[in-house]
Amino acid sequence: MLYKTPRLTPSERNVLQDIADLRAKLKNRISVPRRWLGLLRRNALARAIQGSNSIEGYTVNAEDAIAAAEGEELLEAEREARLAVVGYRNALTFVLQLATDPHFQYNDGFIRSLHYMMTGYDLSKKPGRWRPGPIYVRDERRHEVVYEGPDADLVPTLVAELIDELNRSGGEPSMIRAAMSHLNLALIHPFLDGNGRMARCLQTLVLAREGILEPQFCSIEEYLGANTQEYYAVLAQTAQGAWSPANDARAWVRFCLTAHYRQGQTLLRRTNEIQRLWDEIEALINKMTLPERMMFALTDAAMGLKVRNATYRVAAGISENLASRDLKILIDQRLLVPDGQARGRLYRASDVLKRIRARTREPHKMIDPVY
Repeated sequence: MLYKTPRLTPSERNVLQDIADLRAKLKNRISVPRRWLGLLRRNALARAIQGSNSIEGYTVNAEDAIAAAEGEELLEAEREARLAVVGYRNALTFVLQLATDPHFQYNDGFIRSLHYMMTGYDLSKKPGRWRPGPIYVRDERRHEVVYEGPDADLVPTLVAELIDELNRSGGEPSMIRAAMSHLNLALIHPFLDGNGRMARCLQTLVLAREGILEPQFCSIEEYLGANTQEYYAVLAQTAQGAWSPANDARAWVRFCLTAHYRQGQTLLRRTNEIQRLWDEIEALINKMTLPERMMFALTDAAMGLKVRNATYRVAAGISENLASRDLKILIDQRLLVPDGQARGRLYRASDVLKRIRARTREPHKMIDPVY
């Protein structure tokens, strides 16, 4: 028996419609070809990777998260964090590829393979294998066990039941199915390690296969990373210390709906901001008669990122040597400020770009759903 979806109230269905309206607006913004869309997609994927791993204590900066999203080398992360982030990048990239595969079906081989992609860098975690015995989640601050997973003997049966639910078409809204798949996999806790990352990645896949938005914009992993304590608290409230599938999952469902509602507002604001930012930078480089490709480096820097040669050349589709020459020109023109030397050199926004960014920001007016 799995945790069951609570019967949705009229207010919860209204929130679902509000989220659908937000997503429709976002879809309209990203359905028209725009040169900045590649940056937006890349940044959304990087934030999902960064957010989900930060929950487990694997922290990387924004620049390393973007490098991971693009398959480039991470320069500043500690070894274990680097391996965890790259593993998660591989798994999440695989998931996003499957989002549009008409022949895909969930099965236990897929679940195991996804886990191996995430944790295969450490064989002590038994990647791709169900846990062999009991498992406990500890709150290290309070030095106590806060959750005990179901008996190991039950894991294969429970996962099989979850897979059946995932493969069953129709019924409840995809957003609710995704939330419940996350909850059930997280609380089954089928692996020795990586269960939270697996559950979040699975939720993203269920959402992405809905086909409403491009896969990179479906995830709430960024939101979960920024609200980790609230996330843990609602999981604890639902589980109440042990595998108890008769418990009410309404608090969890509402938490996920709120996450979608807030994340939708954030993404819509970002699309508006990057369009205005792009337009102003385009006018600036036209005035200075600089190549249009330089806008990728200038836009990243204006958004607060430290630009690397590797990320710029990927975004602009140019060689390493041409990227180096471009970045030197942008320093000479006082549009970028260099930081560091040789291989580790980064490029920050100049005061000119900072002023443009300040003019193009939107107020962060977050509206919460009403239940």
